[in-house]
Amino acid sequence: MFKKVLIVDDHDVVSDGVISVLNQHNITNVVQAQYCDEAHLKVKRAALDAEPFDLLITDLSFKKDYQSATLESGEDLAAVLKAEFPELQIIVYSMEDRLQKVRTLITTHGVNGYVCKSRKGASELSQAIQHIANQQVFLSPQVENALNQKNDLEIDDYDIELVKQLSLGFSQNEISFVFKAKGMSPSSLSSIEKRINKLKDVFKANNTIHLVAILKDLGLV
Repeated sequence: MFKKVLIVDDHDVVSDGVISVLNQHNITNVVQAQYCDEAHLKVKRAALDAEPFDLLITDLSFKKDYQSATLESGEDLAAVLKAEFPELQIIVYSMEDRLQKVRTLITTHGVNGYVCKSRKGASELSQAIQHIANQQVFLSPQVENALNQKNDLEIDDYDIELVKQLSLGFSQNEISFVFKAKGMSPSSLSSIEKRINKLKDVFKANNTIHLVAILKDLGLV
């Protein structure tokens, strides 16, 4: 079982709940951080002191305040720490349940578990700790299809934003104006039309309404 754990969350009530779960596994050497940069420094300091962390439990989203940040999200933190300390086990504990995000965290950044903050979050976090201690990946039921090969379709952040705008009722012409205002590329009407048609082909959607419904069902938007 894990000997030293770092919790990264900017809500004390969440951290207290995580500590309670850890105590159930007789894990008492627990350190807390409220910022990703702070967590990064704590992990590096612990390694230099030959007292490394062997498990990190982090949220994905952190509220911005007056402090400037190099690492702004749990995803940024996980990517950096897995590159620097590949043996460190990482559990993401988050409200977000987009399959695309979960897939990226597991397959690209090497995160070991993803637990959704929900009514059963504490129970699932306990399961995740046990699974990962046994060298097994753990995903909450809400996102367990993230690694399903049938969901491994071509879609990126641009596509997600495009479909999100469609779900809000914007026309292709209006989306073009929105993308130009945001500095997103491509933003031309013809490019947007081509991308929507490609997405409809990829997801076998009959029309844009059907496309939005499919991606919502997959948890991508």
